[in-house]
Amino acid sequence: MCGIAGRILTAPGQVGADLVDLMDAQEHRGADSTGFAVYGPPRDTGYVLRAMGFDKSRQDADLNAFEAVLKDHSSGFLSDPKIVTDENRHYCFRAEISDPTDLQAWVRDADELTDRFEVQSCGRSLEIIKDIGGAEAVAEKHGVRDIIGTHGLGHARLATESSVLPNASHPFWARPFSDVAIVHNGQITDYFTWRDKLSRKGYRFLTENDSELIAVWVSDQMKAGLTMEQALKKSITSIDGVFTYMIATPDGIGFAKDRFAMKPLVVVNRNGDLAAATEEQAVRRVMTEECDVINYDGPSLTGIWGVGNRSLAA
Repeated sequence: MCGIAGRILTAPGQVGADLVDLMDAQEHRGADSTGFAVYGPPRDTGYVLRAMGFDKSRQDADLNAFEAVLKDHSSGFLSDPKIVTDENRHYCFRAEISDPTDLQAWVRDADELTDRFEVQSCGRSLEIIKDIGGAEAVAEKHGVRDIIGTHGLGHARLATESSVLPNASHPFWARPFSDVAIVHNGQITDYFTWRDKLSRKGYRFLTENDSELIAVWVSDQMKAGLTMEQALKKSITSIDGVFTYMIATPDGIGFAKDRFAMKPLVVVNRNGDLAAATEEQAVRRVMTEECDVINYDGPSLTGIWGVGNRSLAA
């Protein structure tokens, strides 16, 4: 069932708080896990990482192994990682690193640790925060309401095709492409076919969640020369299934709906101050003044919403 949301502000502000409200309003659609992708002010150099370890009793060993991989790529922590943990077995952390010599090569080597440790996002501005539980519980644990940014995505998950694990929740990072995230409501029926094709091209998938595929697929299409607009339109005829997804970059948010238009999407857009969600009552949680709601209920729809004067179309 799942619920998705997107938020764009006209200037940096409390986008984290708005995303929490959007997802709290849709918690009934799935409280197995909740996640947020938030875009803050971009760095000129260095990356911010969000990562997860699966056994907090191995935290020190995991971080030492991860730091060794950074050093192998002429990178390192710019400050001590900030660890977040609770009664669950897994732990999460946020860290800033210096630029690796080759980002994609570093991601490939860091992913060799994924039997016990996983990088969930890497970006100049992107941070993905996701965990088990509803919106308020995840937000309180990770301080999401305090995050300042320009735009972002949210997701409330009802697990159907893969396990209820914190790393199998949305949003997904389009590894190894920096600063790209996706949220998805639906099912990709040719997931294994496309996963095999993309794996043969060298991409790595860390979960059995079909949504992870979309982020990599769109990014690969853009790497091949398509614009975001072209990649979104191509996905409708190339990927089989019922889906509505939103994909974000530092410049804004794009969306696509399948040929059957079975998964809803409603939007309020007031001159660039935008909220999108699976349900109207969610967007009205953050857009409290009287406003028109656009219901994107037709088949094969795509769209792009830029931040400020930036555009994803080119």
